[in-house]
Amino acid sequence: MPGYELIGKEERDAVLEVFGKGGVLFRHSFEALRQGVYKVKEFEADFAKKLDAKYARAVTSGTAALKVALKALDVKPGDEVITQCFTFVATVEAIIDVGAKPVLTEINKTLNMDPSDLGSKITNKTRAIIPVHMLGAPCQMDEIMSISRAHGIPIIEDTAQALGGEYNRKKLGTIGDFGIFSFDFGKVLTTGEGGMVVTNQRSLYEKAKEYSDHGHEENPNFPRGEDTRTTYGFNYNMMELQGAIGLAQLKKLDYILQHQRENKRKIKDGVSGISNIEFREFADDAGDAADTLIFFVKNSEKAKTFTKMLMEKKIGTKILPDAIKWHFAGTWDHMLPACEEYRNKKLMNIWKKSYSILNRGISIPISVKMSNDRINEIINAIHEISKKLG
Repeated sequence: MPGYELIGKEERDAVLEVFGKGGVLFRHSFEALRQGVYKVKEFEADFAKKLDAKYARAVTSGTAALKVALKALDVKPGDEVITQCFTFVATVEAIIDVGAKPVLTEINKTLNMDPSDLGSKITNKTRAIIPVHMLGAPCQMDEIMSISRAHGIPIIEDTAQALGGEYNRKKLGTIGDFGIFSFDFGKVLTTGEGGMVVTNQRSLYEKAKEYSDHGHEENPNFPRGEDTRTTYGFNYNMMELQGAIGLAQLKKLDYILQHQRENKRKIKDGVSGISNIEFREFADDAGDAADTLIFFVKNSEKAKTFTKMLMEKKIGTKILPDAIKWHFAGTWDHMLPACEEYRNKKLMNIWKKSYSILNRGISIPISVKMSNDRINEIINAIHEISKKLG
């Protein structure tokens, strides 16, 4: 990651085409001006095809995609939605924003939802489950889907950080009832900002489409100004320039994934003999999108020292540990105490098992344009620091 490494002529030409053919920036209407150019609709169709999904709806962000999926599933105030304690704040923000109560599971050494904890969190108020494929790696979807089916609870896969990943040869984001994706500037595929909602169920697609566009049903028998509607919605429409950039980036996705995986393999092979580090576990190693290389050291103090020594060598980390406050619920004093379940509680004590894993973690970001010299610098630095710290 990320796609911004490869922004170039193709994206520029795609944007210029929009301006050269009418300059219509809105995804709808203005047929006389737009000369048949519908970049967002084209992006949706190509994205769905790439994922072997039936339907895709482009929206303004991955956060918007989460909210649209929740609304399409008719999640209401008072309902409970289960997700994991290690995720970006957006997952829980969307749950709170629809009025539901977030219920957060522990993670295991995959750094994703612990299925053994998921079952204990389900109540008669649970209306959805959101497993999050963190840092490119798939959740244990067989176990999660089994629990989901046993209780009749729909699944929203938060695939914001794992576009292109797979689980048992199925594209992440297409296994549950909904998949959501993010295209912000740091993601595998970027449109600057933006997101996508994916589903294989026509009825859910229609609800997502309507909610993301003020309730418009896009009834072909009426012009947009007289369109039919049965429910209210909001405006989460992606604009045409984003759709154009998305199309250009989507063509590069296979190249991005290939090089990420190659670069990660080289680094992992280069440090695999170090005895005092432990690698992240995978539900499906072959399905990893190779966003990061994550390993654990003995304790949190060693992790902090290790990271500081990496920084001295101009080698950064990703999320672990540098942005943990934005990705671990135990630090969300600004948000969770608004929910009665978490009021007057010390959040850091709720998910102790997860934090004991996370605070030992070090995450090395993997990029496309990593030279062999840079790869060797990272390998040598990890060896050197590991030896010094013992």
